[in-house]
Amino acid sequence: MSQLQDLTALIRANTPLIVIETRDEERVVELFRQSLMQVWRALHRWTITEGLRRMDLDREDAAEGPPDASSVLHAIRQADQRGIYLLLDFHPYLGYASHQRLLRDIVQRRGCEPHVLVLVGAKVELPAELDALAVRFSPRLPDAAALLKLVREEAAGYARENGGRRVEAEEDAVRQIVRHLQGLDLHDARRIARQLIHADGALTASDLPQLARLKFELLNRSGHLHYEYDTAGFDEVAGARRLKRWVGQRRAAFAGSPPPGLDPPRGVLLLGVQGCGKSLLAKAIAGSLGVPLLRLDFGTLYAKYHGETEQNLRAALASAEQLAPCVLWIDEIEKGVAADAGEGDGGVSRRVLGYLLTWMAERKAPVFLVATANQVQHLPAELLRKGRFDEIFFVDLPDPDTRVELLRIHLVERGLEPQAFALPALAAASNGFSGAEIEQAIVSGLYAAHAQQRALDTELLMAEIRGTRPLSVLMAEQVSALRAWALERTVPAD
Repeated sequence: MSQLQDLTALIRANTPLIVIETRDEERVVELFRQSLMQVWRALHRWTITEGLRRMDLDREDAAEGPPDASSVLHAIRQADQRGIYLLLDFHPYLGYASHQRLLRDIVQRRGCEPHVLVLVGAKVELPAELDALAVRFSPRLPDAAALLKLVREEAAGYARENGGRRVEAEEDAVRQIVRHLQGLDLHDARRIARQLIHADGALTASDLPQLARLKFELLNRSGHLHYEYDTAGFDEVAGARRLKRWVGQRRAAFAGSPPPGLDPPRGVLLLGVQGCGKSLLAKAIAGSLGVPLLRLDFGTLYAKYHGETEQNLRAALASAEQLAPCVLWIDEIEKGVAADAGEGDGGVSRRVLGYLLTWMAERKAPVFLVATANQVQHLPAELLRKGRFDEIFFVDLPDPDTRVELLRIHLVERGLEPQAFALPALAAASNGFSGAEIEQAIVSGLYAAHAQQRALDTELLMAEIRGTRPLSVLMAEQVSALRAWALERTVPAD
């Protein structure tokens, strides 16, 4: 059913107390006005500044009495005609015992008509005895059609304010803007759309990063998500050819509606040797999909009070869903859901894992999950089984061709000409190096060149490579065990 039908059903049932949490009061009032088309009641609105006013007539009546909370409750109780009473920001006055008693008498039909009382506010917290009598109604967020109408209204308003100058709008960009505005109420969506339009009088693809930042700042109330401003492209990533192709095949299905019979892509788990580019791949996946990248740090979730950690996780995941479409990156996921934590932490890790698995299975919002891990032995079996992630990729030490590509990328980033270096020889000498270690060898070579007051060349860079002991040597047993484990259990990223 539509939200209007749901609301009408509550009114027809003479629901005595309805609670609506929203900042868009006018939308709620209009929704109740529309409900009168299907079930008639006298409609009243109360605020502490204007008092009680009749709303179902063509015009609002003058105040029906003093605006104080006690007077309005007495007036409602004595009314001889059943009605709907929208009480805006009334809940702070329920701290008084007399107001609670009066409201309970009305709700329990003691000496009064079967009224419908509606408490409306941004956040409505009730005493326990009243909360048990209330029904909470959540207005649905505007759909794509409503948001498109809103954007057109703001564009028309801009033209009126600027002497008829029309907003330059790219059709595809407007579609993307509307998609990114989903998850917001009309008030917040209008504010962001107005800001984008009035910035330069245009709606183009260049507005999307700014929209994503504004939306993140607005919705990340939990504070446990981090907005990664600098994403990457796959052209900045050496190797990982299989992973790049896999993401490319699913880009259109994630950006729009998947073809019939196909579920939208949900996420990947990236395992691998430290320093081989898992974090860069997470950023590149977001860049390839064209959506914001949010990072969830499990370390910020854990709190000392019982149940607070799980509540923090729920808030963070709820924020991610509101910020969709997006990529949610959980870095070093094994630190938050370690399989060997047991009851040493009071069972917190098990409860966190349980909620995360439920969310992964049931989420409807377009949130693409990228989890990265270094210590596979610490991951619980429940997380690794098929169906949790679309695929589990292993990011291995780079092969010779990938090392050449890595050397070229990092040299170009530092303003050096790759063709001036013997890249195949350098790649052969750096066998067993991770991408991070190759980059650090170039950095060390630049320092050595600066100290000797000469340009970096193949000789200096070769000396730095030969003087480095990579992780694959320092931790040879662990790295070999990880690579052997992944050989038959995961899909190579390259």
